[in-house]
Amino acid sequence: MQYSPPPLFKQGASARAKVVFFAILAIFLLVVDSRLNTLIFARQMLGTVLYPIQMLAVVPRDAATKLSAYLTSTSVLEKENVQLKRQQISNAEALQQNGQLSAENMHLRKMLDAREKLTVKSVLGEIIYDARDSTTRKIILDRGSQNGVALSQPVIDDLGVVGQVTRVFPLTSEVTLLTDKNQAIPVEILRNGLRSVVYGRGQSGYLDMRMTSNADVHNGDVLVTSGIDGVYPAGLAVARVVKVENKATTQFENILCTPSAGIDRNKQLLILLVSSNNLPRPDTEDIRVKKEKLNRKVTRDAAREAPPDTQSMMPQKSVDTVIPAPLVTPAKDSSKNSGKDNGKEVVKEIAK
Repeated sequence: MQYSPPPLFKQGASARAKVVFFAILAIFLLVVDSRLNTLIFARQMLGTVLYPIQMLAVVPRDAATKLSAYLTSTSVLEKENVQLKRQQISNAEALQQNGQLSAENMHLRKMLDAREKLTVKSVLGEIIYDARDSTTRKIILDRGSQNGVALSQPVIDDLGVVGQVTRVFPLTSEVTLLTDKNQAIPVEILRNGLRSVVYGRGQSGYLDMRMTSNADVHNGDVLVTSGIDGVYPAGLAVARVVKVENKATTQFENILCTPSAGIDRNKQLLILLVSSNNLPRPDTEDIRVKKEKLNRKVTRDAAREAPPDTQSMMPQKSVDTVIPAPLVTPAKDSSKNSGKDNGKEVVKEIAK
């Protein structure tokens, strides 16, 4: 005989129906957030509301850190003081030579009529805590959109690139470190200008770079940002090559690199307040080839238009020589007209 439970113990819908309902609701919210971006404001509001709770959660950790620092023995402090004094003495000579090198650098820049590098605005941020996801390499800084922080802005320390901003809240921001497995950055070898892309390896703390087996890469090569992605300014230190593996079964070399920046040794970081729309982008390979062809064509036309006496005195250029602009100015009216026609052809080729 079956008995039905009393009305007091009835629990409504079954557990299976609840699971199906909430699963459909979760999928719907994911689709709406990814397609329409309607939950960005709600996420920012939630991050603002949870900010005091986050700061309250790190109070015990900060208190324990301060207590351990206060209880540090006097002998350890004395050893650190002696070590710092020795380091200061050893760096005194380099600091004195730095002034002379800076003066020589300024003088050479004026002689070569080079432009000074533009100073980039930055904001100092302090790390609050690491991200909760153990499979990623992310940190949270105490600077957000209220301080001018925006998406994709580079984050550096005194040695090189640390990562980039991947999520921004009004009071905080999330930074994905360079060693994250989903992070990639275009680089070039400082020694020879060879360009490639560096990828993170996750928790190992190293970086990977793949190049062809005949590439000119050696241990100790310094990698800097190439600026080709329009996100990172060119010339920032990224990593140093520590190992080059060449396997016979593949045409590529597995290159292991160590980050130049102190990924796990910093408390304060600099966020570069740059806009990716204002960073210069280098010419692509197709544009460079077109420019070379146009330079050769203009040079040949200028040589044909020059008088015979001038042609005999002009130095002979090989076919592969690239000359920035024609150096011979025609003297006759017909030559001027042909020069204009050549200019129009150059403009049409560039437009193509």
